[in-house]
Amino acid sequence: MYEKSSALFRQALQYIPGGVNSPVRAFGRVGGTPLFIRSAQGARLLDEDGNSYIDFVNSWGPMILGHAFPPVVEAIRKQALLSSSYGAPTGLEIRMARQILKMVPHMQQVRMVNSGTEACMSAIRLARGYTGRSMIVKFEGCYHGHADALLVQGGSGMATLDIQTVPGVTLGVARDTLTAPYNDLDAVEKLVSAHPGQIAALIVEPVAGNMGCVLPKPGFLEGLRAICDREGILLILDEVMTGFRLARGGAQELFGIRADLVTFGKIIGAGLPVGAFAGPREIMQHLAPEGKVYQAGTLSGNPIAMAAGIALLEALDQNPAVYHELEQKGSWLATGLKASFRDQGLAVQVNQIGSMLSVFFNPRPVGDFRSASDSDPGLFRSFFHGMLKKGVYLPPSPFESWFICSALTREDLEKTLAAAKQIAY
Repeated sequence: MYEKSSALFRQALQYIPGGVNSPVRAFGRVGGTPLFIRSAQGARLLDEDGNSYIDFVNSWGPMILGHAFPPVVEAIRKQALLSSSYGAPTGLEIRMARQILKMVPHMQQVRMVNSGTEACMSAIRLARGYTGRSMIVKFEGCYHGHADALLVQGGSGMATLDIQTVPGVTLGVARDTLTAPYNDLDAVEKLVSAHPGQIAALIVEPVAGNMGCVLPKPGFLEGLRAICDREGILLILDEVMTGFRLARGGAQELFGIRADLVTFGKIIGAGLPVGAFAGPREIMQHLAPEGKVYQAGTLSGNPIAMAAGIALLEALDQNPAVYHELEQKGSWLATGLKASFRDQGLAVQVNQIGSMLSVFFNPRPVGDFRSASDSDPGLFRSFFHGMLKKGVYLPPSPFESWFICSALTREDLEKTLAAAKQIAY
């Protein structure tokens, strides 16, 4: 069934560390051989062996309107004929900036970068430069990319591979990163009290997606905003996953929360390598060349990525009803999964908000990294491979969120539920 993927993986192991270029792709948490994908269309993936799958990874979020979305394909085609990169400004960058700022509340300027990692790293540097402080606060199990300071108590692939500390991240760097459990305001208050006037920024996933989908408790984000206002700390919302996915204006719109800085990832390039960070002009003007906080990138604002992202964001902006549609699909699927597990006598948590959801084989609610880690890895492994055999492609880790795209049909969702009901644990 997976002969070509297995052969390709053996070849990849000779030339690429671990056979993959991003750790979670290696199927390390679930076992087996990673699939090598040939193509994708709408809500379907096709692997090198010709197997078709209903896709709930969606390139880890950006394919919100489905793979090979025609306006995006056409935008890429047109720009590719004009060259893939110039190393000079283009009008596309202005169009993209205008589109982002039109959709996202409270922001006045935006800087394009090349990935979510770079966006978060740069936002932290800007916060330190703006405040003159050195420390940051992050939350256990939240992943903000692989910059050194942000790998402390990280989620995503680190959680998948059970990496507690990262060789190469120096003690000095780690010392400036303070961590608290997600959804725990008291822990944040204690950190702030212990380090008065030293914390530049607090960075948080407004809905965690890197320890599985974990929702903020009522009052949590509002509490963080209040602490930051009181202490002169910048609140950075990492919307690499939630931006333009949970709502037109992201989590700021959905929860009514004002960020000081917000970061975005590959959704603004329709899946191409791109990221951005945005904020009020008062803060953003500290970036070079206007200010002295240095950040640069030859490929920042790449014209193909900009053209693709403009096509996607304009489509979302012009059809806000898509978010209601995605919420309905997510809610319907989550309700069906809960009933299916209940019928099988399994104690399972299904966390869902909008087009993000996760399944935790855990009898207790999951609201932070510790409770997510208490889930049964063996049951998840059986679930993952059972679904794969039935033609449903899920994230190969219990610490990653599922993503729903608008191209998923009712038939796709019904097939997904039917597959979940047939798995033997």
